[in-house]
Amino acid sequence: MTPTEATDRLLEAAEELFYAHGVQAVGMDAVRARSGVSLKRLYQTFPAKNDLVEAYLRRRDERWRASLREFVHTRGDDPLAVFDWLHAWFSEPGFRGCAFINSFGEFGEPAPGVAAAIREHKDDVRAYLRGLVSGETLADQLFALVEGATVLAAITGNPGEASTAREAAKALLAQG
Repeated sequence: MTPTEATDRLLEAAEELFYAHGVQAVGMDAVRARSGVSLKRLYQTFPAKNDLVEAYLRRRDERWRASLREFVHTRGDDPLAVFDWLHAWFSEPGFRGCAFINSFGEFGEPAPGVAAAIREHKDDVRAYLRGLVSGETLADQLFALVEGATVLAAITGNPGEASTAREAAKALLAQG
């Protein structure tokens, strides 16, 4: 197994386990067992659990934002499409909310690399929204709706939280 294959397998296992069960609840041995990568290779690749958590979050960020951008782009870069995408995501089996908020909540003030990955994700999502609408205030309001809908959908199990946020966004866009 090449180092790249090992890294991919470790990150796939980490994402599946961390998202489903929480970062603190999953030990490195569980990641090793799920990935089929030796313990030696795991620690060569990720010397500490925080290194693995940071890499998992950065990988998830890339995929999550790419999926959002592609979906919204195919709908003419309509900012309301963000909420349609959220509804689809909230409806997926195994949806457990935002991996970044969940990780931050588990760590409290996490390790510097983990905290940076979380903050960069949130900054990048906010910047993306700023590119869809004119005016930072409006984009920041949409960002608050995205974050709130995500938290509420995770707590309530109701994908309709995205529709509620979409209606609020529609009203904001009509004013702006």
